[in-house]
Amino acid sequence: MRPYRMQTLAMTLDEKVRRTLVDLDVTDAAGVEALFTEVRAAMERERSALVASAAASQADREKLCKALRDRWLARKHGLLSSIDEQWLKVASKELKPAVGRHFNELRKASSCMEVSELAKEVRVADDSARPKAAASPAALAEDSWQNPVRPAAPSFYQPQPNTLGWGQDDIVGAAQASDLTLPGNRRPQGSLHPVTQMQREIEEIFLNLGFRIESGPEIESVYYNFDALNIPESHPSRDDWDTIYINSQTVLRTHTSPVQIRAMEKYGAPLYIIIPGKCYRHDNPDASHSPMFHQIEGLAIASDITFADLKGTLDFFARKLFGKKVRTRFQPSFFPFTEPSGEVAISCIFCGGEGCRVCKESGWIEVMGCGMVHPQVLRNGGIDPEKYSGWAFGLGVDRFAMMKYDINDIQLLFQSDVRFLQQF
Repeated sequence: MRPYRMQTLAMTLDEKVRRTLVDLDVTDAAGVEALFTEVRAAMERERSALVASAAASQADREKLCKALRDRWLARKHGLLSSIDEQWLKVASKELKPAVGRHFNELRKASSCMEVSELAKEVRVADDSARPKAAASPAALAEDSWQNPVRPAAPSFYQPQPNTLGWGQDDIVGAAQASDLTLPGNRRPQGSLHPVTQMQREIEEIFLNLGFRIESGPEIESVYYNFDALNIPESHPSRDDWDTIYINSQTVLRTHTSPVQIRAMEKYGAPLYIIIPGKCYRHDNPDASHSPMFHQIEGLAIASDITFADLKGTLDFFARKLFGKKVRTRFQPSFFPFTEPSGEVAISCIFCGGEGCRVCKESGWIEVMGCGMVHPQVLRNGGIDPEKYSGWAFGLGVDRFAMMKYDINDIQLLFQSDVRFLQQF
Protein backbone atom coordinates (compact mmCIF):
# COMPACT_ATOMS: atom_id res chain seq x y z
CA MET A 1 0.00 0.00 0.00
CA ARG A 2 1.29 3.45 -0.87
CA PRO A 3 2.36 5.74 2.04
CA TYR A 4 -0.05 8.51 1.01
CA ARG A 5 -2.89 6.02 1.08
CA MET A 6 -2.11 5.35 4.73
CA GLN A 7 -2.41 9.07 5.40
CA THR A 8 -5.78 9.11 3.62
CA LEU A 9 -7.13 6.34 5.83
CA ALA A 10 -6.09 8.34 8.92
CA MET A 11 -7.97 11.47 7.80
CA THR A 12 -11.22 12.58 9.38
CA LEU A 13 -14.31 13.08 7.23
CA ASP A 14 -13.98 16.88 7.50
CA GLU A 15 -10.44 16.66 6.14
CA LYS A 16 -11.43 14.37 3.26
CA VAL A 17 -14.29 16.50 1.94
CA ARG A 18 -11.95 19.46 1.65
CA ARG A 19 -9.53 17.58 -0.59
CA THR A 20 -9.94 16.55 -4.23
CA LEU A 21 -10.25 12.97 -5.41
CA VAL A 22 -6.70 13.21 -6.76
CA ASP A 23 -5.44 14.20 -3.29
CA LEU A 24 -7.35 11.27 -1.82
CA ASP A 25 -5.80 8.87 -4.36
CA VAL A 26 -9.22 7.86 -5.77
CA THR A 27 -8.77 6.75 -9.38
CA ASP A 28 -11.70 4.45 -10.19
CA ALA A 29 -15.45 3.98 -9.67
CA ALA A 30 -14.89 1.49 -6.84
CA GLY A 31 -12.92 4.09 -4.90
CA VAL A 32 -15.68 6.65 -5.48
CA GLU A 33 -18.32 4.21 -4.20
CA ALA A 34 -16.26 3.42 -1.09
CA LEU A 35 -15.79 7.12 -0.38
CA PHE A 36 -19.50 7.95 -0.64
CA THR A 37 -20.39 4.85 1.42
CA GLU A 38 -18.17 6.22 4.18
CA VAL A 39 -19.88 9.63 3.95
CA ARG A 40 -23.40 8.15 4.13
CA ALA A 41 -22.39 5.98 7.09
CA ALA A 42 -21.01 9.04 8.89
CA MET A 43 -24.19 11.02 8.19
CA GLU A 44 -26.39 8.22 9.55
CA ARG A 45 -24.09 7.79 12.55
CA GLU A 46 -24.31 11.49 13.49
CA ARG A 47 -28.08 11.54 12.95
CA SER A 48 -28.55 8.44 15.13
CA ALA A 49 -26.36 9.94 17.85
CA LEU A 50 -28.51 13.06 17.96
CA VAL A 51 -31.76 11.05 17.97
CA ALA A 52 -30.47 8.85 20.81
CA SER A 53 -29.68 11.87 22.99
CA ALA A 54 -32.42 13.90 24.66
CA ALA A 55 -32.68 17.68 24.42
CA ALA A 56 -33.14 19.71 27.59
CA SER A 57 -35.99 21.77 26.10
CA GLN A 58 -37.82 22.59 22.90
CA ALA A 59 -35.42 25.48 22.22
CA ASP A 60 -32.43 23.23 22.86
CA ARG A 61 -33.84 20.65 20.44
CA GLU A 62 -34.20 23.31 17.71
CA LYS A 63 -30.63 24.45 18.36
CA LEU A 64 -29.17 20.92 18.19
CA CYS A 65 -31.12 20.01 15.06
CA LYS A 66 -30.10 23.24 13.30
CA ALA A 67 -26.43 22.74 14.21
CA LEU A 68 -26.41 19.23 12.68
CA ARG A 69 -28.36 20.40 9.64
CA ASP A 70 -25.94 23.29 9.03
CA ARG A 71 -22.93 20.99 9.42
CA TRP A 72 -24.16 18.86 6.52
CA LEU A 73 -26.41 21.08 4.38
CA ALA A 74 -25.20 24.69 4.81
CA ARG A 75 -24.68 26.36 1.43
CA LYS A 76 -21.18 27.74 2.06
CA HIS A 77 -19.41 25.48 4.54
CA GLY A 78 -21.60 22.37 4.73
CA LEU A 79 -20.12 18.94 4.05
CA LEU A 80 -22.33 18.40 0.96
CA SER A 81 -21.29 21.78 -0.41
CA SER A 82 -17.61 20.84 0.05
CA ILE A 83 -18.19 17.49 -1.66
CA ASP A 84 -19.80 19.30 -4.61
CA GLU A 85 -16.87 21.72 -4.91
CA GLN A 86 -13.96 19.38 -4.19
CA TRP A 87 -15.15 16.02 -5.56
CA LEU A 88 -17.83 16.58 -8.21
CA LYS A 89 -16.95 19.83 -9.95
CA VAL A 90 -13.23 19.06 -10.34
CA ALA A 91 -13.58 15.32 -11.01
CA SER A 92 -11.98 13.90 -14.14
CA LYS A 93 -14.16 13.10 -17.16
CA GLU A 94 -13.83 9.38 -16.41
CA LEU A 95 -14.98 9.67 -12.78
CA LYS A 96 -17.56 12.46 -13.11
CA PRO A 97 -20.52 10.16 -14.05
CA ALA A 98 -19.90 7.93 -11.02
CA VAL A 99 -19.35 10.89 -8.69
CA GLY A 100 -22.49 12.64 -10.00
CA ARG A 101 -24.62 9.53 -9.52
CA HIS A 102 -23.44 8.94 -5.95
CA PHE A 103 -23.73 12.66 -5.13
CA ASN A 104 -27.36 12.75 -6.31
CA GLU A 105 -28.12 9.71 -4.13
CA LEU A 106 -26.43 11.43 -1.18
CA ARG A 107 -28.52 14.58 -1.75
CA LYS A 108 -31.70 12.51 -1.63
CA ALA A 109 -30.60 10.71 1.54
CA SER A 110 -29.68 14.02 3.19
CA SER A 111 -33.36 15.06 3.38
CA CYS A 112 -33.42 13.33 6.77
CA MET A 113 -31.00 16.00 8.04
CA GLU A 114 -33.50 18.85 7.63
CA VAL A 115 -34.49 20.48 10.93
CA SER A 116 -38.16 19.53 10.52
CA GLU A 117 -37.28 15.84 10.04
CA LEU A 118 -34.77 15.72 12.90
CA ALA A 119 -37.16 17.46 15.29
CA LYS A 120 -39.68 14.66 14.79
CA GLU A 121 -37.25 12.10 16.22
CA VAL A 122 -35.26 13.97 18.88
CA ARG A 123 -36.84 13.54 22.30
CA VAL A 124 -37.18 16.38 24.80
CA ALA A 125 -36.14 15.31 28.31
CA ASP A 126 -39.04 17.27 29.86
CA ASP A 127 -41.49 14.91 28.13
CA SER A 128 -40.55 12.13 30.53
CA ALA A 129 -41.59 14.30 33.47
CA ARG A 130 -45.19 14.74 32.30
CA PRO A 131 -47.83 12.95 34.44
CA LYS A 132 -48.79 9.55 33.11
CA ALA A 133 -52.33 8.20 32.86
CA ALA A 134 -53.36 6.08 35.84
CA ALA A 135 -53.16 2.36 35.27
CA SER A 136 -56.35 0.30 35.38
CA PRO A 137 -57.04 -1.87 38.48
CA ALA A 138 -56.63 -4.99 36.34
CA ALA A 139 -53.22 -3.84 35.19
CA LEU A 140 -52.17 -3.02 38.76
CA ALA A 141 -53.35 -6.43 39.93
CA GLU A 142 -51.45 -8.20 37.18
CA ASP A 143 -48.34 -6.14 37.95
CA SER A 144 -48.51 -6.95 41.65
CA TRP A 145 -48.89 -10.66 40.82
CA GLN A 146 -45.84 -10.62 38.58
CA ASN A 147 -43.79 -8.45 40.98
CA PRO A 148 -45.12 -9.12 44.48
CA VAL A 149 -42.15 -7.54 46.28
CA ARG A 150 -40.52 -4.43 44.84
CA PRO A 151 -37.79 -2.51 46.68
CA ALA A 152 -38.54 1.11 47.45
CA ALA A 153 -37.02 3.55 45.01
CA PRO A 154 -34.43 5.91 46.49
CA SER A 155 -35.77 9.42 46.98
CA PHE A 156 -33.77 12.20 45.36
CA TYR A 157 -36.21 14.89 46.42
CA GLN A 158 -35.27 16.95 49.45
CA PRO A 159 -37.87 19.45 50.74
CA GLN A 160 -36.71 23.03 50.45
CA PRO A 161 -37.45 25.71 53.02
CA ASN A 162 -40.26 28.15 52.16
CA THR A 163 -38.27 31.33 51.52
CA LEU A 164 -41.06 33.18 49.67
CA GLY A 165 -43.33 33.69 52.64
CA TRP A 166 -46.21 31.75 51.08
CA GLY A 167 -48.73 30.07 53.27
CA GLN A 168 -50.12 26.58 52.69
CA ASP A 169 -53.35 28.02 51.26
CA ASP A 170 -51.38 30.08 48.71
CA ILE A 171 -49.49 27.02 47.52
CA VAL A 172 -52.66 24.92 47.18
CA GLY A 173 -54.45 27.74 45.32
CA ALA A 174 -51.57 28.13 42.83
CA ALA A 175 -51.50 24.40 42.16
CA GLN A 176 -55.26 24.36 41.50
CA ALA A 177 -55.03 27.37 39.12
CA SER A 178 -52.42 25.64 36.91
CA ASP A 179 -53.70 22.51 35.23
CA LEU A 180 -50.52 20.64 34.27
CA THR A 181 -52.48 18.05 32.28
CA LEU A 182 -53.57 20.55 29.60
CA PRO A 183 -51.81 20.15 26.21
CA GLY A 184 -49.22 22.77 25.26
CA ASN A 185 -49.63 25.43 22.63
CA ARG A 186 -48.41 24.11 19.28
CA ARG A 187 -47.49 26.23 16.32
CA PRO A 188 -49.28 25.19 13.13
CA GLN A 189 -46.95 23.35 10.77
CA GLY A 190 -46.29 25.20 7.52
CA SER A 191 -45.74 23.87 4.02
CA LEU A 192 -43.62 24.62 0.96
CA HIS A 193 -44.71 27.41 -1.37
CA PRO A 194 -46.36 26.07 -4.57
CA VAL A 195 -43.56 27.61 -6.70
CA THR A 196 -40.94 25.87 -4.53
CA GLN A 197 -42.83 22.59 -4.79
CA MET A 198 -42.94 22.85 -8.58
CA GLN A 199 -39.27 23.86 -8.84
CA ARG A 200 -38.15 20.90 -6.73
CA GLU A 201 -40.31 18.50 -8.74
CA ILE A 202 -38.71 19.72 -12.00
CA GLU A 203 -35.22 19.57 -10.48
CA GLU A 204 -35.80 16.00 -9.30
CA ILE A 205 -36.67 14.83 -12.82
CA PHE A 206 -33.51 16.27 -14.36
CA LEU A 207 -31.27 15.21 -11.47
CA ASN A 208 -32.38 11.64 -12.16
CA LEU A 209 -31.37 12.14 -15.80
CA GLY A 210 -27.81 13.03 -14.77
CA PHE A 211 -28.06 16.83 -14.86
CA ARG A 212 -26.74 18.99 -12.05
CA ILE A 213 -28.02 22.28 -10.65
CA GLU A 214 -26.07 25.47 -11.38
CA SER A 215 -26.75 29.02 -10.16
CA GLY A 216 -25.52 32.53 -10.90
CA PRO A 217 -25.92 36.20 -9.91
CA GLU A 218 -29.25 37.98 -10.29
CA ILE A 219 -27.47 41.31 -10.86
CA GLU A 220 -25.79 40.65 -14.21
CA SER A 221 -23.54 42.45 -16.69
CA VAL A 222 -24.86 43.48 -20.09
CA TYR A 223 -22.23 41.23 -21.69
CA TYR A 224 -23.45 38.00 -20.05
CA ASN A 225 -27.13 38.92 -20.25
CA PHE A 226 -27.10 39.99 -23.93
CA ASP A 227 -23.81 40.15 -25.86
CA ALA A 228 -22.50 36.66 -25.06
CA LEU A 229 -25.92 35.20 -25.95
CA ASN A 230 -25.82 36.63 -29.47
CA ILE A 231 -28.51 39.25 -28.72
CA PRO A 232 -27.65 42.36 -30.81
CA GLU A 233 -27.97 45.93 -29.54
CA SER A 234 -30.91 46.49 -31.86
CA HIS A 235 -32.95 43.69 -30.27
CA PRO A 236 -36.17 44.94 -28.58
CA SER A 237 -35.44 43.03 -25.38
CA ARG A 238 -32.49 45.36 -24.67
CA ASP A 239 -34.76 48.40 -24.53
CA ASP A 240 -35.27 49.91 -21.08
CA TRP A 241 -39.01 49.35 -21.51
CA ASP A 242 -38.34 45.61 -21.23
CA THR A 243 -35.16 45.40 -19.13
CA ILE A 244 -34.50 46.87 -15.67
CA TYR A 245 -31.12 48.64 -15.90
CA ILE A 246 -29.04 49.47 -12.82
CA ASN A 247 -26.56 51.39 -14.97
CA SER A 248 -25.46 51.28 -18.60
CA GLN A 249 -23.46 48.06 -18.07
CA THR A 250 -25.47 46.31 -15.34
CA VAL A 251 -29.00 44.90 -15.32
CA LEU A 252 -31.30 42.70 -13.29
CA ARG A 253 -31.07 39.53 -15.33
CA THR A 254 -34.00 39.00 -17.70
CA HIS A 255 -33.45 35.22 -17.90
CA THR A 256 -31.19 32.57 -16.39
CA SER A 257 -29.34 32.11 -19.71
CA PRO A 258 -26.24 34.10 -18.55
CA VAL A 259 -25.41 31.16 -16.29
CA GLN A 260 -25.04 29.01 -19.42
CA ILE A 261 -22.07 31.13 -20.55
CA ARG A 262 -20.58 31.18 -17.06
CA ALA A 263 -20.90 27.39 -16.78
CA MET A 264 -19.30 26.84 -20.21
CA GLU A 265 -16.38 29.06 -19.22
CA LYS A 266 -16.03 27.27 -15.87
CA TYR A 267 -16.50 23.60 -16.83
CA GLY A 268 -16.12 23.34 -20.60
CA ALA A 269 -17.67 20.37 -22.38
CA PRO A 270 -19.35 17.92 -21.97
CA LEU A 271 -21.90 19.73 -19.80
CA TYR A 272 -25.36 18.84 -18.48
CA ILE A 273 -26.95 21.45 -16.19
CA ILE A 274 -30.27 22.99 -15.19
CA ILE A 275 -30.43 26.59 -13.95
CA PRO A 276 -33.31 27.58 -11.64
CA GLY A 277 -33.63 31.15 -10.39
CA LYS A 278 -35.41 34.48 -10.27
CA CYS A 279 -35.61 36.81 -13.28
CA TYR A 280 -36.79 40.39 -13.67
CA ARG A 281 -38.50 42.28 -16.49
CA HIS A 282 -40.25 45.61 -16.92
CA ASP A 283 -43.77 44.09 -16.92
CA ASN A 284 -46.84 45.64 -15.39
CA PRO A 285 -48.32 43.20 -12.86
CA ASP A 286 -51.56 41.56 -13.95
CA ALA A 287 -53.14 38.12 -13.86
CA SER A 288 -50.48 36.63 -16.17
CA HIS A 289 -47.43 38.93 -15.77
CA SER A 290 -45.12 39.85 -12.90
CA PRO A 291 -41.95 42.00 -12.83
CA MET A 292 -40.28 39.16 -10.88
CA PHE A 293 -40.74 35.53 -11.90
CA HIS A 294 -39.01 32.16 -11.66
CA GLN A 295 -37.39 30.35 -14.56
CA ILE A 296 -35.58 27.07 -15.15
CA GLU A 297 -33.28 26.57 -18.13
CA GLY A 298 -31.54 23.41 -19.21
CA LEU A 299 -28.32 23.01 -21.18
CA ALA A 300 -26.73 19.89 -22.63
CA ILE A 301 -23.43 19.98 -24.57
CA ALA A 302 -21.54 16.97 -25.93
CA SER A 303 -19.87 15.77 -29.10
CA ASP A 304 -22.90 13.91 -30.47
CA ILE A 305 -25.93 16.00 -29.36
CA THR A 306 -28.79 16.31 -31.89
CA PHE A 307 -32.28 17.83 -32.00
CA ALA A 308 -33.65 14.29 -31.58
CA ASP A 309 -32.04 14.16 -28.11
CA LEU A 310 -33.75 17.44 -27.25
CA LYS A 311 -37.16 16.19 -28.38
CA GLY A 312 -36.80 12.89 -26.54
CA THR A 313 -35.69 14.55 -23.30
CA LEU A 314 -38.48 17.14 -23.25
CA ASP A 315 -41.10 14.54 -24.22
CA PHE A 316 -39.95 12.36 -21.29
CA PHE A 317 -39.97 15.41 -18.98
CA ALA A 318 -43.55 16.38 -19.95
CA ARG A 319 -44.86 12.84 -19.40
CA LYS A 320 -43.07 12.56 -16.06
CA LEU A 321 -44.46 15.88 -14.83
CA PHE A 322 -48.00 15.89 -16.23
CA GLY A 323 -48.74 12.20 -16.78
CA LYS A 324 -48.13 9.47 -19.35
CA LYS A 325 -51.07 10.51 -21.53
CA VAL A 326 -49.60 13.95 -22.31
CA ARG A 327 -48.39 14.48 -25.88
CA THR A 328 -45.82 17.04 -27.05
CA ARG A 329 -45.67 19.17 -30.19
CA PHE A 330 -42.70 21.12 -31.56
CA GLN A 331 -43.15 24.15 -33.82
CA PRO A 332 -40.46 26.35 -35.46
CA SER A 333 -39.64 29.63 -33.77
CA PHE A 334 -36.75 32.10 -33.39
CA PHE A 335 -34.39 32.93 -30.54
CA PRO A 336 -31.04 34.71 -31.07
CA PHE A 337 -29.12 32.19 -28.95
CA THR A 338 -30.41 28.98 -30.60
CA GLU A 339 -30.51 27.77 -34.22
CA PRO A 340 -32.77 26.06 -35.11
CA SER A 341 -35.29 27.16 -32.47
CA GLY A 342 -38.67 25.81 -31.48
CA GLU A 343 -41.70 26.22 -29.24
CA VAL A 344 -42.90 23.22 -27.23
CA ALA A 345 -46.62 22.66 -26.63
CA ILE A 346 -48.30 19.89 -24.65
CA SER A 347 -51.76 18.47 -25.10
CA CYS A 348 -54.15 20.32 -22.79
CA ILE A 349 -54.07 18.71 -19.35
CA PHE A 350 -57.56 20.02 -18.57
CA CYS A 351 -59.52 18.69 -21.56
CA GLY A 352 -57.17 15.96 -22.80
CA GLY A 353 -56.66 17.77 -26.13
CA GLU A 354 -60.33 18.00 -27.07
CA GLY A 355 -60.50 21.79 -26.76
CA CYS A 356 -61.58 24.02 -23.85
CA ARG A 357 -61.43 27.58 -22.54
CA VAL A 358 -57.90 27.16 -21.14
CA CYS A 359 -56.35 25.96 -24.42
CA LYS A 360 -58.60 28.31 -26.47
CA GLU A 361 -60.24 25.32 -28.15
CA SER A 362 -56.93 24.31 -29.79
CA GLY A 363 -56.20 21.30 -27.60
CA TRP A 364 -52.59 22.49 -27.03
CA ILE A 365 -50.83 24.71 -24.47
CA GLU A 366 -47.44 26.30 -25.22
CA VAL A 367 -45.12 25.71 -22.26
CA MET A 368 -41.50 26.48 -23.22
CA GLY A 369 -38.96 27.50 -25.86
CA CYS A 370 -36.01 25.39 -26.97
CA GLY A 371 -33.44 24.87 -29.69
CA MET A 372 -29.89 23.90 -30.63
CA VAL A 373 -27.28 26.21 -29.08
CA HIS A 374 -26.08 28.79 -31.64
CA PRO A 375 -22.43 28.18 -32.72
CA GLN A 376 -21.50 31.76 -31.77
CA VAL A 377 -22.83 31.22 -28.24
CA LEU A 378 -20.62 28.13 -27.94
CA ARG A 379 -17.62 30.19 -29.09
CA ASN A 380 -18.43 32.90 -26.55
CA GLY A 381 -18.42 30.20 -23.86
CA GLY A 382 -15.00 28.94 -24.99
CA ILE A 383 -16.27 25.75 -26.68
CA ASP A 384 -15.39 24.72 -30.24
CA PRO A 385 -18.65 24.41 -32.27
CA GLU A 386 -16.85 22.23 -34.82
CA LYS A 387 -16.31 19.59 -32.14
CA TYR A 388 -19.31 20.02 -29.83
CA SER A 389 -23.00 20.78 -30.20
CA GLY A 390 -25.71 21.31 -27.64
CA TRP A 391 -29.33 22.10 -26.94
CA ALA A 392 -31.12 24.31 -24.45
CA PHE A 393 -34.63 25.01 -23.19
CA GLY A 394 -36.30 27.49 -20.87
CA LEU A 395 -39.59 27.39 -18.96
CA GLY A 396 -41.46 29.52 -16.42
CA VAL A 397 -41.83 27.76 -13.06
CA ASP A 398 -44.69 30.05 -12.02
CA ARG A 399 -46.74 29.21 -15.13
CA PHE A 400 -46.14 25.48 -14.61
CA ALA A 401 -47.35 25.83 -11.01
CA MET A 402 -50.42 27.74 -12.21
CA MET A 403 -51.23 24.96 -14.67
CA LYS A 404 -50.70 22.08 -12.30
CA TYR A 405 -52.56 23.64 -9.35
CA ASP A 406 -55.21 25.41 -11.48
CA ILE A 407 -54.31 28.95 -10.32
CA ASN A 408 -55.80 31.70 -12.49
CA ASP A 409 -53.83 34.72 -11.22
CA ILE A 410 -50.01 34.81 -10.96
CA GLN A 411 -50.22 37.61 -8.38
CA LEU A 412 -51.61 35.12 -5.84
CA LEU A 413 -48.19 33.47 -5.76
CA PHE A 414 -46.47 36.61 -4.47
CA GLN A 415 -49.04 38.18 -2.09
CA SER A 416 -48.18 35.96 0.93
CA ASP A 417 -51.87 35.41 1.65
CA VAL A 418 -51.95 32.62 4.24
CA ARG A 419 -55.51 31.67 3.25
CA PHE A 420 -54.22 30.89 -0.26
CA LEU A 421 -50.95 29.23 0.77
CA GLN A 422 -52.68 26.92 3.31
CA GLN A 423 -54.24 25.06 0.36
CA PHE A 424 -50.89 23.56 -0.64
